[in-house]
Amino acid sequence: MAKAKFRPLHDRVVVKRIDADEKTKGGIIIPDTAQEKPSQGQIVAIGPGGRDEAGKLIPIDLKTGDKVLFGKWSGTEVKLDGEDLLIMKESDIMGVLS
Repeated sequence: MAKAKFRPLHDRVVVKRIDADEKTKGGIIIPDTAQEKPSQGQIVAIGPGGRDEAGKLIPIDLKTGDKVLFGKWSGTEVKLDGEDLLIMKESDIMGVLS
């Protein structure tokens, strides 16, 4: 069965979380139940962009593959093809990691 193609609408992006380290700098292993959800991710798909009052398309300032930072409670969690992803608006993203 082929993987489903998903294209977000308007100014939304699909983000895959980047897993946090399971060890602290001191070497202590953190169990899964105590780990916080990471607030870093990689852009998987982007929508075409939002529209202004005149109806003109405003393109999104991100591209697929960008590593980004987002807020702790940002986005909506979804599961596509067995993969946990987040769908959020471009405005929920705080910045791009270089």
